[in-house]
Amino acid sequence: MAQMMELGDYQLVFPEAPFQHPYNPVGKMWYDLPQNYSFIGTSEFGDRPDLSTSRQLLTEFIKTQAELANVPLARTILGGFSQGGAMTLDVGTQFPLAGLMVLSGYLHSPLMAQVGTVPPTLVIHGKQDTVVPVQSAHQVRDRLQALNTLLQYEEYPMGHEIQPLVVGRIQTFIKRLLPTR
Repeated sequence: MAQMMELGDYQLVFPEAPFQHPYNPVGKMWYDLPQNYSFIGTSEFGDRPDLSTSRQLLTEFIKTQAELANVPLARTILGGFSQGGAMTLDVGTQFPLAGLMVLSGYLHSPLMAQVGTVPPTLVIHGKQDTVVPVQSAHQVRDRLQALNTLLQYEEYPMGHEIQPLVVGRIQTFIKRLLPTR
């Protein structure tokens, strides 16, 4: 995906989910979903050990990458797809980052951010997403708007995927937030 984004003057680092996906031998996940999880509302998910572990790992990853790459958090954008988008909202809102990108994501827990503290955020979701319903993106949008977030919200006629059009929107968002010097 990094090659598709044609962002040669930027450093791209992709955090990897820590747990093996039960239905995909090469897939990874941040946590196992509760049975019959609907992606709409947050009360049914609860606090689980695998989610707590992933929160800690992603928090450490963000801090470590900032030190290793010598790139301040204020020049860092965190993004994720699906569960990665949920983790971006959960953990990324706790840091003074340049921005957040939530692709086909959802809220797995209430946002703990204060009004006006969430970095500028790009939310993109497919109108025909059969994995994470578009209504979950509406929840994300509404919650971010309530927090007075500088929000770029977009829906496209696609499923649970990242199409080339989305890659272009990501490029534009990154270049707008972090122009090269």
